[in-house]
Amino acid sequence: MSSENLPQSPERAESPQAPRRKPRVAVVFGGRSSEHGISVVTAGAVMKAIDRTKYDVLPIGITADGRWALTADEPERMAITDRKVPDVDRLAESAEGSVVLSVDPGSREVVYTEPGSVPKALGEVDVVFPVLHGPYGEDGTLQGLLELSGVPYVGAGVLASAVGQDKEYMKRVFLSFGLPVGPYEVVRPREWDSNPAAARKRIVDFAGEHGWPLFIKPARGGSSMGITKVDGIEGLDEAIEEARRHDPKFLVESLLRGREIECGVLEFEDGPRASVPAEIPPVTAHDFYDFEAKYIDSAAGLVPAPLTEEQTAEVQRLAVAAFDAVSCEGLVRADFFLTEDGSFVINEINTLPGFTPISMYPRMWQESGVGYPELVDRLIQAALTRSTGLR
Repeated sequence: MSSENLPQSPERAESPQAPRRKPRVAVVFGGRSSEHGISVVTAGAVMKAIDRTKYDVLPIGITADGRWALTADEPERMAITDRKVPDVDRLAESAEGSVVLSVDPGSREVVYTEPGSVPKALGEVDVVFPVLHGPYGEDGTLQGLLELSGVPYVGAGVLASAVGQDKEYMKRVFLSFGLPVGPYEVVRPREWDSNPAAARKRIVDFAGEHGWPLFIKPARGGSSMGITKVDGIEGLDEAIEEARRHDPKFLVESLLRGREIECGVLEFEDGPRASVPAEIPPVTAHDFYDFEAKYIDSAAGLVPAPLTEEQTAEVQRLAVAAFDAVSCEGLVRADFFLTEDGSFVINEINTLPGFTPISMYPRMWQESGVGYPELVDRLIQAALTRSTGLR
C-alpha cells in the first residue's frame, strides 16, 4: 500500500489566524461477533450521513478474526446485496495492514502498519463512532479500550454497555429499579457443561409453569441471531445448541402475548428524551421478528405506533427509566411488549441499535422531528463534549 492512498494528518492550527481543522471521526465497524455483517451495513449508513463539511471521516474495519484494518471510504459498498451482508475483509485496503490506536491518553494518534514497511501516522482521532454490534464491541470491551486511550466515543460507557449486552444482568437491573420484566430463566455455561440433564429439567419445569412455546436465546447476542421459538420438548435440544453456538450462556423466556412496541431514547442537552414509539406488526412469513425478517425481508414497522396518548406517554416514560437505570449515554432503543391486559413489559435495550436505512431507531426519530443526518450529528457532538474517565 502506498503512502499516497493513506489519509493524511490534518494540520494543527499554529496561530489564531490559521484555519482550524475539522474534527476527525473514526467510524469503527465489523468485529468478531456474529453480527459482523450488520455492523458493516450500519457503518455504511452512518458514514453516508456524516456531514463532510464539518467532519473528516476515518473508516476502520475490524475483521472477523480481530484485525483492525484501514478501509476505503466507500459507503455504497457496505450494503446488503443479493440477500448477503458485506464483510470487512472485502473492504480492507490491505490483507495484512493493521491500524493501531495509541493507549497513551496523552496521544490520540492512529498509526498504520504493514509487514516490512515503516509505520505511518494517520493523524489524531477526535472521536470514535463505534457501530459494532454484539460481543467484542457493544459489550464494553471497545469502550474500555477507548477509555484507556482517552478518546471520546459515541454511546454508553463501559458498565452500561456491558449490562446492556448481557440480558441476564440487564433484567436484574431493571427489576431492581422496579421496571416490569417478563418471566425468564438463565442457564450458565458451567451448569450446562456439568449437568445438562438438570438444566434441561429446569427449563421443562419453567415451561410447565408458564407454558409453551418458549424462546431460547443467547444471553449476549443481538440482531435476533441464535434465537429459536420452541413449541415443545422435542425441539429443545436443537434450540439450545443453536443459542450456545453464539454464546455459552443462554436465556429461556416465556411467550408474552401482545404487541411488540419499540421506543428510541436520545440524550439532549437537558437530558434523555424519548421518541415516538413504533410497533412491529406480526410477521406472517416468520415465526417471530428474527434476523431474516429484520434485515433481509425488511419487515416494516408502524411509525408511530397506533397507541393511545396514555399508552404513548407510559412507554416513553419506561424507555427513559430504562436508559437511566443502566446509566446509559447517547442513545438507546428500548423494546417492549404491550400485553393483553394493557400493561407494558420491557424486553431489552440496545445501547448501539441498528442504523441501517430500515432500522427502527432512526425511523422513530425521523418521525419525532430529528432527521438521520441531525441524529448522527447530535451523537457526535455529544461525544465530543463528554470527557472520558469517571463522570
